[in-house]
Amino acid sequence: MATETPAPVLSVVIPVYNEEESLQPLVQRLRAACEPLGLPYEVLFVDDGSQDSTFATLEALHRQDGRLRVLRFRKNYGQTAAMAAGFRHARGQVIVSMDGDLQNDPADIPRLLAKLEEGYDVVCGWRKARQDKLLSRRVPSLIANWLIGKVTGVPIHDNGCSLKAYRAEVIKRVQLYAELHRFIPAMSTLTGARIAELVVRHHPRRFGRSKYGISRTWRVFLDLFVVKMLTAWAARPRLWFATLAVVPLLGSLGSLVGWGLSRFASIVFPAVAFLALALVGHLLVMGLLAELVLATGDFRPEAVLVVRGHTPPQP
Repeated sequence: MATETPAPVLSVVIPVYNEEESLQPLVQRLRAACEPLGLPYEVLFVDDGSQDSTFATLEALHRQDGRLRVLRFRKNYGQTAAMAAGFRHARGQVIVSMDGDLQNDPADIPRLLAKLEEGYDVVCGWRKARQDKLLSRRVPSLIANWLIGKVTGVPIHDNGCSLKAYRAEVIKRVQLYAELHRFIPAMSTLTGARIAELVVRHHPRRFGRSKYGISRTWRVFLDLFVVKMLTAWAARPRLWFATLAVVPLLGSLGSLVGWGLSRFASIVFPAVAFLALALVGHLLVMGLLAELVLATGDFRPEAVLVVRGHTPPQP
């Protein structure tokens, strides 16, 4: 009878896209980092619709080591979708995410796990000595991280670093879509996660080219509004829409005052006031509809029962 493979304690999730040259050295470094831990582990590669021989290389690596599992998208859906798929399929109690381009160092995995054992739920890597271009990558990243910290109230130095460690019961409850993978620390606060940060290594890119550039800055800015709404107003959307309605309400009142003080009989001021009031009503109705969706939907604050340090399995 064949012996059963023990269930993994650690899962390493790695989205890849056209990284055929990086895979073999990456797997060697992963083995060197994970095997001394003495824990059953698995590595989940998520091929995000690669157009080179990435998937064929992953198949060959899987045949050599059954601990390497491969998920494949038929087309390129982006890093967030790839990470979300990896998290769903991960079987470990602890999940580590990282990039597949050799810039993240697997040797930092034991340090992340040790930090997690101090009582944290999410440990974020901080590429303090980042090996990327200054103007196109590092400067926009500094600005974005400062802005994300101010808006979300989660002051992480490096939200864009993929090298992170999570408790599985926490990250599996985080809903990821669009390009929200860089906002995982802020999104994790919805589950009450305790978050820490750890300086990690960062290496220059050896193969291929970066899949991201300065063009993503606008998308990050737009996603930040979504994250702010989710983290600050998810449990009370009516207040969010009411807050948005303050600006058109003030505009309407200002137009009426301007109309009253104006010496000319003009329909401009009352027309602006009417449109602004209509927008206020629209926003308030949207808030009420959001409250109905919340009341009848499946959003519920979750509480985990812990007795003497033991967390029972969730139904």
